Amino acid sequence: MAASAKTLTIDNHTFDGDWTVVLPRRGKQRRHSFRIRSPEQLQQQQQQPWAPIDLETDAVRKLKLMQKIQICMKKMENSPFYHTLLDQIQTPEIFCCFHRVLGSEMKMQMVIYGIGSIESYEPPRLQLSLAILLKRKFSWIGDIEVFDPVLSTTECQVLEALGCSVLSINEQGQRCAQKPTMFFMPHCESMLYDNLLRANWGVELLNHVVLFGNSFDVYEKNVSYSKNSAMVDSTRHILAIRQFTKEFRIQTVSDDYFGAFHTSSWHFFSPVLETELQYID
Repeated sequence: MAASAKTLTIDNHTFDGDWTVVLPRRGKQRRHSFRIRSPEQLQQQQQQPWAPIDLETDAVRKLKLMQKIQICMKKMENSPFYHTLLDQIQTPEIFCCFHRVLGSEMKMQMVIYGIGSIESYEPPRLQLSLAILLKRKFSWIGDIEVFDPVLSTTECQVLEALGCSVLSINEQGQRCAQKPTMFFMPHCESMLYDNLLRANWGVELLNHVVLFGNSFDVYEKNVSYSKNSAMVDSTRHILAIRQFTKEFRIQTVSDDYFGAFHTSSWHFFSPVLETELQYID
């Protein structure tokens, strides 16, 4: 099956769905081993058709949101935070990590999970602004696909107008990286990161993944001090992949960007042998 899900257009709003699988507060989910079923089989089983619940369109509301995004992008583009991040990406060590993931491919697709409501809150707008600016800056970043079950029809329309594709399938965070893919996931639930790793629990797939999201180092430290079984269960693959992870923390530089990006890191994975990856139930 194809690595990416069908994208959503305004004409095919015929489905409904939510993201209950990846939210810890909805209850502990039974986990299955990838040694029993392939990532592709699990991904196909877990996918759910999705579209915004509200189908109303409002031109004024759409215009106001587009203006908010444009203001946010301008703020981001001129910020010390953004220029510090660009400098970090272009350091030899991190640039080599991106180059290794790209391999012989010319483009690295970007998938944004869990962006939240870009209409209601500034942190999601800052996160989206950064993703779009990175694509514009680096020619090797390809198309951007976006999914969050909270997105409204208006938000989907604005995302499409900005050149993004909104998925019509809830992948539960379980996209198999059959080709180089940047997963842009700042401040997602730990179980969503774990789902992503679980779907790519193999040498070839993990070597295709770049993850921008919450620090795995912080997760490891938090789990070591916690007796919360739900936290341990939702971070099994995060902890297991740590020994094969290169993590680079980003600097928020100023308070303006702390809420949107604090404890965020770039993560690159480089297991060599399938036998190095632990069997996880």
